[in-house]
Amino acid sequence: MARDRIRFIRRGRTVEIRDLKPTETLLDYLRLREGAKGTKEGCNEGDCGACTVAIGRPHDGRMIYEPVNACIHLAGMADGAEVVTVEDLGTPENLHPIQEAMVQHHASQCGFCTPGFVMSLFALYQDGRPVDRQGLNEWLAGNLCRCTGYRPIADAALGVCGHGARDVFSAASAGKATALAALADDEDVILGGEERFFAAPASLSALLALYGRHPDAVIVAGATDVGLWITKALRDLPKVIWLGRVAELKRIEEAADSLIIGAGATYNAVEPFIDAVDADLAVLWRRIGSRQVRAAGTVGGNVANGSPIGDTPPALIALGAEVVLASAAGERTLPLEDFFIAYGKQDRRPGEIVARLVLPRLGEGDVYRAYKLAKRHDQDISAVMAAFRFRVADGRVAAARIAFGGMAATPKRAAAAERAVIGCRVGDLSAALAVAGVLAEDFAPIDDMRASAAYRLDAAGSLLVKALVEAGGEATTTTRVRGFREVADAASL
Repeated sequence: MARDRIRFIRRGRTVEIRDLKPTETLLDYLRLREGAKGTKEGCNEGDCGACTVAIGRPHDGRMIYEPVNACIHLAGMADGAEVVTVEDLGTPENLHPIQEAMVQHHASQCGFCTPGFVMSLFALYQDGRPVDRQGLNEWLAGNLCRCTGYRPIADAALGVCGHGARDVFSAASAGKATALAALADDEDVILGGEERFFAAPASLSALLALYGRHPDAVIVAGATDVGLWITKALRDLPKVIWLGRVAELKRIEEAADSLIIGAGATYNAVEPFIDAVDADLAVLWRRIGSRQVRAAGTVGGNVANGSPIGDTPPALIALGAEVVLASAAGERTLPLEDFFIAYGKQDRRPGEIVARLVLPRLGEGDVYRAYKLAKRHDQDISAVMAAFRFRVADGRVAAARIAFGGMAATPKRAAAAERAVIGCRVGDLSAALAVAGVLAEDFAPIDDMRASAAYRLDAAGSLLVKALVEAGGEATTTTRVRGFREVADAASL
């Protein structure tokens, strides 16, 4: 029997909601239903971090808190979690260590962004692991201070974070994990009727059966893109199916020759595994959105969305990844590049979902490179995304997979360039320049707000040259300004 309410913990008590709109955001719940207005509405698209709250879920008997953007996080996605906001941390007489450090370092100016910074740092404080300024800057990439007060904020954070959590939340961690475990069940969640509902199936079979009956429903994993359909495009989504309770879709499996990523696994969950695939992929991972976005967003969602400027599809296509699609009728597997048919159109049948991705590991002689060009280093959309996998034998390219994003209506392989590069001596600059010119046969990019067509084509050629030069052994300290691959500069990753 399905459960007709969502349940989560707020301030030590269980909250149950039955009258949930399918598109109601967590920010609207907090501000409009609770009156908890410490959480601010800034950009309303998950970029500025003013709306950051912490979502806590049990893991191995203790609570793990992650920051998320409440403005694009659907309220129903809080089911089974603890929701922590800035009001919960302390009082004027007894500030939380993060709040006290912010006061002592004069780290709040106009104050609008402060609750979001505090909540992002609360999650870092609970993490407890050592952190340096570079790690802190990466953690706070999703929080914007309009008064440019980053230095005192960073000083405050470094004074208290990374030394182990010592607050009421850490003291109550085991108890809260037990309380949330008691809320867990294997019931499907459905709020609403046949025409309008928010649903959270508890198993893959239940999900596929429900989606088979309602192929017009919107599938939501992290809502980092769908959330903008709601807050910016103002779309009415009468039927929403959230994948967050389907354990099968969160699995990450390591095999000798591949890494298998469930479509519901978040970027943050996948990050420790992706680091072992390739250093460039690890660098890319940390430039996808922000910590808040990666805590909710999923690799499967980035693929299913089908955006021509999505970061992961070109990187995974170059690896030779496959996508496994599932429906009530069964499963089928496609090379990832074949999944993208045209702009906004993917090879996905009614009632079919992206179930998992299979990433082959690099073999002997394989050289992999991935580069993202954007106007900002952190939290920006790609102007050009390029990825290369070369099989090198006797100093020459024996096989190649070259993929680009931002160059066509879909993420796309460069077939002509792949043919032209075979036999090219890696490290030979003149040969690399000759091959780069072939990209004009593969792509006819467009002008838009991110880049001109001419820039895109020139940049793509330059990245191909860089990849071939690096494949020949050139140190990345001479070809890059950051993201070096050399072990001696591993911190730059």
